[in-house]
Amino acid sequence: MIVTLSIIIFTFLSGIVMLFQACLVAGLPWGAASMGGKFPGRYPPKMRVVAIANILVLLLITGIVLSRAGLVAPSMMPFSKIAVWFVVAFFGLGTVMNAITPSKIERIWAPVAGIQLITSIIIALN
Repeated sequence: MIVTLSIIIFTFLSGIVMLFQACLVAGLPWGAASMGGKFPGRYPPKMRVVAIANILVLLLITGIVLSRAGLVAPSMMPFSKIAVWFVVAFFGLGTVMNAITPSKIERIWAPVAGIQLITSIIIALN
């Protein structure tokens, strides 16, 4: 039950973050809530490419977690057993970075990353 709930929460939150990144790519003026608030307002074109890269990284990370949970790509299971610990480290670092960012609005992502950290640990251990 806890693993299933963790998978649902992790995937949902990944989707929210990817949607946010897609909004930055589309030109919504939410730059203050990302990258330490260095690009308030609309992202410049180069940062929109970075947002696309962020979406791709999150897709890969979500794929690793879903593979570890046995829901997708069963042939990747041996890889995902190791790679999921990189996901855990990624969200550990993300939690810290979002908590200490100079952008007050970006700190809203700290609890999101923290929950993804906890759920990825639960998935990794099971």
